[in-house]
Amino acid sequence: MKKLLNTLYITQPDTYLSLDGDNIVLSRERERIGRLPLHNLESIVAFGYTGASPALMGYCAERNISISFLTMNGRFLARVIGKSRGNVVLRKQQYRVSDNEEGSAAIAKNFIVGKVYNHKWILERMTRDYPLRINVSDFKKVSGVLSLLIKEIRECDDLERLRGLEGQAATSYYNLFDNMILQQKDDFIFKGRSRRPPLDNVNAMLSFAYTLLANDMTSALEGVGLDAYVGFLHRDRPGRASLALDAMEELRGVYADRFVLSLINKKGVHGDDFLKKENGAVIMTDEARKNFLKAWQNKKQEKITHPFLGEKISWGLVPHVQASLLARFLRNDFDEYPPFLWK
Repeated sequence: MKKLLNTLYITQPDTYLSLDGDNIVLSRERERIGRLPLHNLESIVAFGYTGASPALMGYCAERNISISFLTMNGRFLARVIGKSRGNVVLRKQQYRVSDNEEGSAAIAKNFIVGKVYNHKWILERMTRDYPLRINVSDFKKVSGVLSLLIKEIRECDDLERLRGLEGQAATSYYNLFDNMILQQKDDFIFKGRSRRPPLDNVNAMLSFAYTLLANDMTSALEGVGLDAYVGFLHRDRPGRASLALDAMEELRGVYADRFVLSLINKKGVHGDDFLKKENGAVIMTDEARKNFLKAWQNKKQEKITHPFLGEKISWGLVPHVQASLLARFLRNDFDEYPPFLWK
């Protein structure tokens, strides 16, 4: 159980939620494990829940406290809300900003700042941890380029220009990605990003990790009442969760890329875990995919200190916290959206 930004996150499995006066009660196997006042909560997010009492759902609905239910893997199931006044106001504001190029750019550039900043510190961390195994000069040079691009991005108010700057930063970063692969070099070579389809073992894992992260972010956005399909940087396209793709940008490197690099460098994955199809596409075997998912879930349990909140949370809650911060910005609680800046 963790309370952040007036949201209660229930991460213990098999937890039943009920009402006792003005308090939420958490029980497991009929044993009470927690109790918290409801009067200062805005929302409840329950992972892997056993159930919730009608009395609790009715109480929360009357007081505009949303309850979101997700699987333990983070897949969004349902959201219980009362009268839709709060949700409608938030989504209408989201749609207004999305339709406005200047307003969209103001949010989009913070997503990109977070992404480039985190890429820069991934490179800096490599120079600190492995100075004898990489060309430190090359890494420092690209880090300097990313610092200059961050300044340009902060001053940019044009979406097309932002996309161009993001592309420049991504190219510089990916040029060094192969150098961060320190083990199993015969089986894991990165020559560049290939997406549809992935053409090598590394890209197969990156694509899978990005898909998992996009699903986690979609659940987080739906959980706070935002429309995951209406974005600011990625424009509307039928069937594409554009806002999820926007919001996950700042987490791609620090969350997904580092996870893939860790699997390779710690030999949690091997060359025979992949298959090459006739069209050149590379996919993971069923067993490798199961092991990947298990490692991904373990990663989500690791604790970090959130850079904006200053509180310890699990990696798995980061998308939910960022979604809450974005919703608060759209409600004018903040002057600007605070991206996730890892160091």
